[in-house]
Amino acid sequence: MTMNAPTRPQAAASTTSLAQMFLDRVRLTPDKEAFLAPTDPGWKAYTWRDTSDVVTAWAAGLIALGVEPEQRVGIASNTSVAWIFADLAISCAGAATTTVYATTPAGDVAYILSDSDTRVVFAENREQLDKLLSVREQIPHVVKVILLGDAETADGEFAISTDELARLGRERLAHDPEVVARTVAGIRPDALATLIYTSGTTGRPKGVRLTQANWVYEGDAFEALGVIFSDDLMYVFLPLAHSFGKVLIAIILKVGCTYAVDGRVETIQANLAQVKPTIVPAVPRIFEKIHGGLLTRVEREGGVKAKLFGWAMGVAAQAGDARRAGRGVGGMLGVKHTIADRLVLSKVRHAMGGRVRFFVSAAAPLSTEISQWFDNAGLLLMEAYGLTETSAGCCVNTPSDNIFGTVGPPLPGTELRIAEDGEVLVKGPCVMEGYHNLPEQTAEVFTDGWFHTGDIGEMVDGHLKITDRKKDLIKTSGGKYVAPQSIEVKFKAACPYASSIVVHGDGRNFVSALVALDPDAIMTWAQDHGVAGAYEQVVTSPQTREMVQGYIDEVNAHLPRWETVKKFEILPQDLTVEAGDLTPSFKVKRKAVEGKYATVLDSFYA
Repeated sequence: MTMNAPTRPQAAASTTSLAQMFLDRVRLTPDKEAFLAPTDPGWKAYTWRDTSDVVTAWAAGLIALGVEPEQRVGIASNTSVAWIFADLAISCAGAATTTVYATTPAGDVAYILSDSDTRVVFAENREQLDKLLSVREQIPHVVKVILLGDAETADGEFAISTDELARLGRERLAHDPEVVARTVAGIRPDALATLIYTSGTTGRPKGVRLTQANWVYEGDAFEALGVIFSDDLMYVFLPLAHSFGKVLIAIILKVGCTYAVDGRVETIQANLAQVKPTIVPAVPRIFEKIHGGLLTRVEREGGVKAKLFGWAMGVAAQAGDARRAGRGVGGMLGVKHTIADRLVLSKVRHAMGGRVRFFVSAAAPLSTEISQWFDNAGLLLMEAYGLTETSAGCCVNTPSDNIFGTVGPPLPGTELRIAEDGEVLVKGPCVMEGYHNLPEQTAEVFTDGWFHTGDIGEMVDGHLKITDRKKDLIKTSGGKYVAPQSIEVKFKAACPYASSIVVHGDGRNFVSALVALDPDAIMTWAQDHGVAGAYEQVVTSPQTREMVQGYIDEVNAHLPRWETVKKFEILPQDLTVEAGDLTPSFKVKRKAVEGKYATVLDSFYA
């Protein structure tokens, strides 16, 4: 028996394309700040008019290079304002963006650019150019590379600078001033807008075909929710090559808020203090790291400060529970909460910039404990849900309708259904056109127009709750089913030193785990606890194992017997994107990690 979720009514599409959304935004608010880019020192502001000047010249330059409607133009770059300018220029040239993560190995880059028939590539720097040159024989259709940085490395033929692209564009505009406007006017809603290749936890990545109508819908749907406003300042460091990052562009075009962009993860804490954003979207690993970092810092300081912090967060938890239960925070609890807020909680908010209205977490599961911890501190952290195949946005909590542990109701116009086996099915204007050049795989994921997400979920008061990936569910040799993600998020919430954990046990007689520790957090812990040596020596020390065992025991105490982790190993190095252990959005490539450490896992069951 299947179950349908209630559907919010959908508004009519506001326009035909992402490019038209951009032109409309420039016309409506030409002098409003659109983007902030980090400089040394401070941040450089670009108005929508400034953005239009760059984008129009680049778009005309692409047309001058011979780029035709729906032809693919790649972007191989980390997150930056230049990435957005390139993407908007591709849109305004009527072409489609092929996204390539800066960390993608050369062999996969060759496959993506070849499979997509990409003709031109924006490359961030010399490193990305060298990667393309190393596989040039495999990508004969790429006729030009445009360097977003390191312009001095351009050879003027295969690789040109953005200045040269803009010069070509201005020449074209001088002869045909309406070439970009005319091109945009001719873009159909069903035209291909983006090819995003799934990072693929197994096998070759698949190109997800997303149309102009997909992105227009996302912008309209989020505007209809009424939770993001034109005076908001959104701080984004997410990979724009990922659908979560890409959907934010559609949202800001529609709503007209300002977008501070810096893809360097190591600058997040400093940037929050400088930018003072009102909205911060991120993946769970970032919130886990912030949470763990604060806890370890307080533990390190010890003494009165640690006791005060613990008392204040305890009071905040009581107040949060009362508030979420619909009770007031008055009486003695209200007095204590006021003191706790003044002495501790306000400082936590100040560290996040002091103006955050809400955080949004998506792309992977987040523990309810961490969501509530942020909420207790006065920082609303809401979960959202979607896949690349659903243009990222599918469900989202809102400040007025938020249930922790869920990913929210479906967006206006999106339909949800829970199949008999618990799989979440989606139908609506967010759903992809299909997989590029893969008609059989496309047919496999659709049934009567319903897209099979591969996620297992249930409805809770009209909100979707995801329990695990269908393919990741473990069935022990005793016949018991285990959802590994549920255990993993609990452990990461409990252990502030954890970076990643992979719960294993399919076909085995008990559950085991591989644990990776955060280098910064564990080395600080080691220094404070007299554990000497480099990272590998620290994580393999008896003291570290005893510490991790304590957190394993804490999690196990709240699990059914068949789900408890009986054995674990601390890995000698952290899991990383570069080593192929994680996707660029920090999701664990479970099969890859299990394969790499197969000997360790097998030893648990010898």
